[in-house]
Amino acid sequence: MAHPSSDTEYERLGSEKKLTIVDAVAQSVGFMGPVFSIAFLVPLLVGIIAASGKGAGTAAPLSVLIASIGVLGLGWIVAEYAKRIQSAGALYDYVSDGLGSRIGAASGLLYYVGIIGLGAGLVTLLGGTIYDTLAGEFDKTPLPRTAWMLVIVAFLGVVLYLGVALSTRAQLVLALFSISVVLVFFLYVIVKVGSGNDVAKAFNPSSSSSGISGVLFGVLYGVLLFTGFETAANLGEETEHPKRDIPRAVLFSVLAISGFYLIGTYAQVAGYGFDLGKLGANAGAPLFGLAGPVADGGFGSVFVRRLLELVVVLDMLAVAIGITVASSRGLFAMARDRRLPKGLAKVSSRGTPLVAGGVVLAVFLVVVVLTKTWIGLFALPGLPHYVSMFSWLSTLGSCALGAIYLLLSIGAIKGLRSHPQQWKVYLAVLVSVLVTGGAVFGAFYQQPAPIIWAPFVGIAIFAIGLLLTFVYPGRASASTQFTGLIESETGPVKL
Repeated sequence: MAHPSSDTEYERLGSEKKLTIVDAVAQSVGFMGPVFSIAFLVPLLVGIIAASGKGAGTAAPLSVLIASIGVLGLGWIVAEYAKRIQSAGALYDYVSDGLGSRIGAASGLLYYVGIIGLGAGLVTLLGGTIYDTLAGEFDKTPLPRTAWMLVIVAFLGVVLYLGVALSTRAQLVLALFSISVVLVFFLYVIVKVGSGNDVAKAFNPSSSSSGISGVLFGVLYGVLLFTGFETAANLGEETEHPKRDIPRAVLFSVLAISGFYLIGTYAQVAGYGFDLGKLGANAGAPLFGLAGPVADGGFGSVFVRRLLELVVVLDMLAVAIGITVASSRGLFAMARDRRLPKGLAKVSSRGTPLVAGGVVLAVFLVVVVLTKTWIGLFALPGLPHYVSMFSWLSTLGSCALGAIYLLLSIGAIKGLRSHPQQWKVYLAVLVSVLVTGGAVFGAFYQQPAPIIWAPFVGIAIFAIGLLLTFVYPGRASASTQFTGLIESETGPVKL
C-alpha cells in the first residue's frame, strides 16, 4: 500500500476496509462489557463485599448516576482530543499532548500493561467460568479449565490476525445480543416488583447507611463499570471519518451504557426488595439469583438463569476481544514512535499489529500457565485460583486506567487550551478529576493483601516507563506526521 512520502518512515495500520462509527461504538461497548460488569460489580457498589465496608447501599443507582456524569466529562475530553489526534495510541498520545512526551510515554506503558493484565485475568476467568457452568448446570466437563483458557487465547489470536473489522463486528453481535437479553429481563423484574418499586429511595443518599460518604464510595466503584469506554479512539487511523465518528462513538457509548447501568442497578436493588441481606446472600452474582426459579425467590426459571449465564459469557468474550484489539494497537503505536523496541511496530499483510499482537497473546499464555501451576500466586481465601488471578489482575488494570484517566484530565487544561469555549474544558476537567481521583483513592483505601499490591505494582510500572524514556527517547509522534488518508484507503467496510 502506497503512502505519501511524509508517511513512509512510519508504520501504519489498516487496509482498504475502512471502519465506520458502528465499529467504533462496538469497540467501546465491547471493552466495557456492560452485561459482565452489571452482573458482578453491583455488590461493590452496594458495599457488601467492598474491602472498606462502605458503599451506597440501596442508593446504588445514585452512585451510578454520579459516576456517569463524571465519566461523561472525561468522555467529552476524549472526544475533543479525538477531533485533533487520530492514532492507534489514543490516550498515550493525548496524555503526551497535555503533559509532555516523557509523562505520556510512561503513562502509555502503564495503560497498556494494565489492560493486558486485565485481559489475561479475564481469559482465566472466562475459561474457569465456562468449565464451572457446564459442570454445575449440565454435569458436563468436555475440557479441563486450562484447556478452555487455551481455546480462548487461540480464538483471540485468530480474530486479531484477521483484522479489526471482523473483531469489532464480532464484538457488536456478542454485545448487542447480551445487552438486549439482560435489558429485557431487568425491565421484566421492575414490572414484576410492581408496588414495591421506590425510585425515590434508590436516589436518596439516606438510603446508604453511611449517608453521602457511602454514596461517594459507591461512585468509586461505579467508575469501574465504564472501564474501556475510550477505546474507540484506538481505531482513529483505521476509521474512514475519524474526526467525526470517533467523538460521536465515545459519547454515544457512555450515554447509552449509562442508561443500561441505571436500569440494571435499580432492577437488582428493587428485585431484592431493597434488602441488603437478601442481596448479600447472592453477592457472587445477584443477577443470577434474580434469574432463578420463583420458588427460590427469583423472577425467572432454570432456563432463564442458564440463558443469562450464557449471555454473560458471551459479553466476557466481547470484552476479551476489545482488550486484545486495544492493547495490541497501543503497543504498536508506542513502538512506532520508538518509545518501545521498534520490532513491536511490525505490521502483518492484513494491516494488523503482528508482533505487538503476538506479545499480548504470549502474556495471556503465561498467565494461563501460572494460574495452573502456581496455586499460591495472588490467592484469596475461599475463591478458586482462576478467580483470585482475575481479581488481582483486574485490580491492576483498573488502577492503571484510573491513573491515566486522571492524568488525561489534568493534561487537558494545556492540551485543549485552544478550545474556543474554555469554560467547557474547565468544567469537564473539574468533574473528571473529582471522579477519577476518587477512583484512584479507592484503589488504595483499606485494601487487603494481595489486592493492595496491585496499585503499588502500577506505580512501579510507571517508574519503569519514565526510565525507559531515556533508553527509548522516541521521535515525533506518528499522529503529527500523517497527512491524511489517501483515496485508496477510504473504501467501504467489507467482511
